[in-house]
Amino acid sequence: MSRGTAFVLGATGQMGRPAVRALALDGWDVRAASRGGGRDDSWPEDVRAVRVDRDEEGALSAALGDGCDMLVDMVAFGRDHARQLITLADRIGSAVVISSGAVYADDRGRGFDTQDVPDGFPRYPVPILESQPTVAPEDTTYSTRKAALEQELLASRLPTTLLRAGAVHGPHCRTPRELFFVKRALDGRKVRVLAFGGKSRFHPVHVSNVAEMIRLAALRPGSRVLNSGDPTAPSVAGIAAAIDRIMGLETETVLVDGPAPVGDVGMSPWAIEHPMVFDMSAAERELGYRAVTGYEESLPATVDWLVEELRGREWTDAFAKMAQRDGDLFKYAEEDAWLAQRK
Repeated sequence: MSRGTAFVLGATGQMGRPAVRALALDGWDVRAASRGGGRDDSWPEDVRAVRVDRDEEGALSAALGDGCDMLVDMVAFGRDHARQLITLADRIGSAVVISSGAVYADDRGRGFDTQDVPDGFPRYPVPILESQPTVAPEDTTYSTRKAALEQELLASRLPTTLLRAGAVHGPHCRTPRELFFVKRALDGRKVRVLAFGGKSRFHPVHVSNVAEMIRLAALRPGSRVLNSGDPTAPSVAGIAAAIDRIMGLETETVLVDGPAPVGDVGMSPWAIEHPMVFDMSAAERELGYRAVTGYEESLPATVDWLVEELRGREWTDAFAKMAQRDGDLFKYAEEDAWLAQRK
């Protein structure tokens, strides 16, 4: 017996692929929508791929047709996308929308991407509850636009579960943080420098855990925000060591107290001064959520995928979005010069 119809926006992205599969296997009739209209090999045959560009006038409305019992939005961003869903609320039974833990503000109002603050990184309580204040909803940064998305949807009549995802990981990511250590290993780097004593903790969430939360939220419609994270949040030093073990390497680690001693030495996509760790008890209580995998348990498949993606091409081609956003992540000359002057 079918659970109903599910419409997934962003179906061929990193989180969309496992979400479509999880919903289909759980008995939903799934329409998998993406700009390219493609399919994933893991999907059951009865999943229907739909080509749609949500930013094209009237395209999403046309693709929805008579509507759906449940809509999952992997790529919603800002007020406009929230209002787009709200205008279609009479054809959507309920929604699950991906937000971000980046919306959280610390007790001084500093957010994850607050710029030009004199006293450094935000300091969050550990662990972070969903009741923690968020940044002001605006149209200026990633976090403020996600906050605006949340505000609009929570004030609407569309029952929406907002998932505040941590550092999403797994295959098919366009900006994989694990790339930093995998590429260094492939490049034969024997030493790594880690700022903040290697203690940075930025709560990860594997794509299969996000998919499980989506599956459970689909069965329990409501208006709520929930953290989305793995069972544990390993330190950056622990992540680097785990990747070494998978790749059969040994790397010397040099720890730096505090931020980069010069330039970007010691910094990585995981580097934050104070831990960002989620409390997952609300998801467990409200959805009956239990993680389907842990960070280290899922890591080998991610590493294998990264190695294959890098085979025979530059990382800037394989992960163009990350290169555009983060610039040169591999400033080896700068690192070598700093290491040399330490001796």
